[in-house]
Amino acid sequence: MHFEPQAIYHVYNRSNEKTFYIRDNYLLFLSKVRKLIFPFCDILAWVLMPNHFHFLIQAKESGCENAMEKHRPHLQILSKNFGSLMNGFTQAINKQEKRRGKLFSHDIKAKNLNEASFDAALVFKNSLCLKTDYATTCFLYIHQNPVMAGLVTDLEDWEYSSFRDYAGLRNGKLINKTLAKEIIELDFENLRQQLQFLVDKEKLKKIF
Repeated sequence: MHFEPQAIYHVYNRSNEKTFYIRDNYLLFLSKVRKLIFPFCDILAWVLMPNHFHFLIQAKESGCENAMEKHRPHLQILSKNFGSLMNGFTQAINKQEKRRGKLFSHDIKAKNLNEASFDAALVFKNSLCLKTDYATTCFLYIHQNPVMAGLVTDLEDWEYSSFRDYAGLRNGKLINKTLAKEIIELDFENLRQQLQFLVDKEKLKKIF
């Protein structure tokens, strides 16, 4: 993975089996995110699902700095820390479940939504660069995940996403709500209603 300062990314990964077995697993993962990822990017949205996760982030300058590793001279701090997150969490789950090997089916992915927006004749929409359009698509998709997967019927019933923070039901410190409201093209006063509508399938392809 390579990160550019101020660029917006959809970061995600999926497990071979289950990612989170019990509530403490979700909390452990979030504690590692707070320690390893939070200082080096602004988190705009997140969701943890039983077998995968999604984050919408904007990289900070500090996260794009060189990690200064001799055997990986071009490795950035944010890339290194995402790797540490995956490795550390996998070790914890393997110990808990008495299993061995990889927990995730592939390396963590980070889709640059700024790059995804520059798509031939579709660079502008109503004089706005589509980078915000794809960020909005990703924001909606992330929060819709629990309902789409049939885990809950109401978004606020899923504890492991940033929806409760945006809905004013929890005062979570992991997301940057002020920045999100500048970037995401939604009426945050009526966020619940806007999340009722599924994202456009063609736009959805651009965030992966």
